Amino acid sequence: MKKFFFSLIATSLLLAACGADMRNEVAAKDYWARSGVKDGNSAAYMLIQNGTDQDNELTGASSDAAQAVELHLSQMKADGTMEMIQQQSVVIPAGKALELKPGSYHVMLIGLTRDLKAGDEITLTLKFKNRADLTLTVPVKDAEGMSGGGMDGHQMP
Repeated sequence: MKKFFFSLIATSLLLAACGADMRNEVAAKDYWARSGVKDGNSAAYMLIQNGTDQDNELTGASSDAAQAVELHLSQMKADGTMEMIQQQSVVIPAGKALELKPGSYHVMLIGLTRDLKAGDEITLTLKFKNRADLTLTVPVKDAEGMSGGGMDGHQMP
């Protein structure tokens, strides 16, 4: 019985230590960018997890693949058309995740500096209010067959 309790305590301490490693982290995963053509637009998507006990904000982004990078929210208008609204920042609640996905929040890549083809990679730097910048190497995927419309202008995400 004594051995069982020591084992239980050791396991609890190990789990607590693992949890502590995940706390105070804001991390991105499952990131990707749509393919696109030079001088056109594209978008990047991902899941941003806030493992801290404090709300944070995604305040902007930059990339080597675009002349401008903005945070946008796509939403359906009453007439059934999609509109994109630029966001100055997006809150990521403590202990929660923000999903950037087609038809919702996304990172808009405006004025591509080169063609983006499936298999390529771009550098994307995310800027936060309460965290150092996070630089990602983002794979490019084909947009064919994905929801969100065409690749021209602001019709796609």
